[in-house]
Amino acid sequence: MLAVAGAAGGGLTAAVYGADDGLLTGLLLLLCGAPVIALSHLFARRQAKIQSLTRKFVLGVSLAVGLVLVAVGVVGALMFVSPHDAFLMAILLSFAGFLAAYTASLLARGLIEDIRVVRDGVVAVGRGRRDAHIVTGSSDEMADLANAANRMAEQLSVREEQRDAAEDARRGVVAAVSHDLRTPLTSLRLLAEAIEDDLVDADTRRRYVGQMSVHIRSLSALIEDLFELSRLQAGDIQWSMQRVRLDELIEDTVEAMRPHADAKRVAVEVRVHGGVAPAQANPEKLQRVLFNLLQNAIRHTPADGSVTVAAESKGSIVEVEVADTGEGLPPQERERAFEPFYRGGNGQARTGGRSGLGLTICRAIVEAHGGMIWFVESKAGTRVRFCVPAAR
Repeated sequence: MLAVAGAAGGGLTAAVYGADDGLLTGLLLLLCGAPVIALSHLFARRQAKIQSLTRKFVLGVSLAVGLVLVAVGVVGALMFVSPHDAFLMAILLSFAGFLAAYTASLLARGLIEDIRVVRDGVVAVGRGRRDAHIVTGSSDEMADLANAANRMAEQLSVREEQRDAAEDARRGVVAAVSHDLRTPLTSLRLLAEAIEDDLVDADTRRRYVGQMSVHIRSLSALIEDLFELSRLQAGDIQWSMQRVRLDELIEDTVEAMRPHADAKRVAVEVRVHGGVAPAQANPEKLQRVLFNLLQNAIRHTPADGSVTVAAESKGSIVEVEVADTGEGLPPQERERAFEPFYRGGNGQARTGGRSGLGLTICRAIVEAHGGMIWFVESKAGTRVRFCVPAAR
């Protein structure tokens, strides 16, 4: 770069004043610029030791102007330039250096102020302030840096909210699990103590053993559901996906649940539109979703009510709906119904050996298939719908 600049200066001078003056000018530029370039690189390599941008700026300007003045003096002495000319050249260079430093300082002042603003904003974010908004007085790279810092603060706020929500959910799950474990374990302990201490007769003992079996099955179902949910949430999914004919899967599931529905005098109807596309899914897991939804629907439907299972194709997805004529679910509880152990309503404990994880597992299975599950608006009863990808 120095050689190109010297050749350009010498060429311009040669074009105006002749080759001799051009050669002299080029040589002068090379001699003046060489020490400045060399020491500037040395200064740049060691600038990490100088911790202030202002100091770096002052030292850089002083280096450039000072070394040029020294070089001009040396060259003037070696080339027998008159002291008058050398002095005037030094004055002109000093004045030019002053103007350059003043102009650069005005530009650098805004830059340094922007750096301080960004620094203070980042420090505020580091101390926990998530409402800190960094605004710079420029629209250059410093503005981009400030916007990046603002986005970082917003993302941190969102992540912290998600973390707090997850922590609250974890505490809720732990509390619910503790409650659901404590009740059957307390009953088991009391029943076992009564049997061990021979406080009951033979008939009561047999009845107590039957009750203990019910509690053990409840605990077993809870533990199995917790284990399956933890695997689903951890992404530990090793399923084989295949083409699943929904009409056959729904018919098989409904027939398996029909005795339970007949015992409660609940009619179950299947409405599968003709030509419904097969789904790309794991049949066992998809049937698990249908079982859970049907169990919930039958459980919350009074005698002489009905449950309807429907399916239809919608482009690249297949939708399945389970609707009942039960008491329904308030709108404010529909989203929370998919949370683990959410009781809703009057908040009473679950009965009948249910783990309270049915809808949570349904959502995890459906989302693992790349689908979604939701409640549909209904004037009476409850309608739950889910979709999964259709098979190609």
